[in-house]
Amino acid sequence: MDWPRISIITPSFNQAEFLERTILSVLEQDYPDLEYIVIDGGSTDGSVDIIRKYESHLAFWVSEEDQGQSHAINKGLKRATGDWVAWQNSDDIFYPDAFKRVAVAAKRYQKVDLITGDINLIDESDRVIREMKYVRPTYEALLAEGMVLTNQAAFWRRGLHSRIGFLDESLHYGFDYEWFLRVLRETNQAVHLPYCLGALRYHDATKTSRSQPLFDAEYRRIINGRVMPGWKKNAYRARRLFLTLANGHFGYVIRGLRRRASGLSK
Repeated sequence: MDWPRISIITPSFNQAEFLERTILSVLEQDYPDLEYIVIDGGSTDGSVDIIRKYESHLAFWVSEEDQGQSHAINKGLKRATGDWVAWQNSDDIFYPDAFKRVAVAAKRYQKVDLITGDINLIDESDRVIREMKYVRPTYEALLAEGMVLTNQAAFWRRGLHSRIGFLDESLHYGFDYEWFLRVLRETNQAVHLPYCLGALRYHDATKTSRSQPLFDAEYRRIINGRVMPGWKKNAYRARRLFLTLANGHFGYVIRGLRRRASGLSK
């Protein structure tokens, strides 16, 4: 197979506890044409020593003060030369064979601009807290339900940047949501793979666990009047439920309904 080049960007700042696991999850993919770029924001916790340990396997790395996570990702994306690009946070991981699965899908779906998959939510020790199943994302579904895909399992054609630009660096919490809204508004050409491609790590230091009000404020700014009526939101929830069941994930749906019934977060 003629493997497409895949460029991965890891933005890093004081995540030494998890950074090596992130790096290894990329390098141990055994992917034939990988370009790996690490952009560190001037860490002081030993992260730089970890990066140096693997620098012979990196296409580029730097450790210097930046203007936040979205700025760091953009610095990497602007250096990337891959046919397909993605970013993986310095506390999250890819699962084995993720890149090859994406490459095979890119070969099969040659008009697709965005490839997504499923993820697991994991703890500090890589233990699975729970699965997170998704379906093919659309622009309208993101408006209706929020983040129905995640960067931990999302890859897109680098050529999109010449058409729609890069991440919005004025955003520090919802930049991923704004980016994928823009991608799907531009192309609406996406495919979802029925594989767990990566994992999102939940721990006390994550922005998600510490800054929910700031997330909410940025999301309101991003939506900016594009709020869908309740009936339409319910229609997209029903779509996701139907497609999840159609994919055979009955146990997953039942567990989700039980969590909601017990008052736990969806």
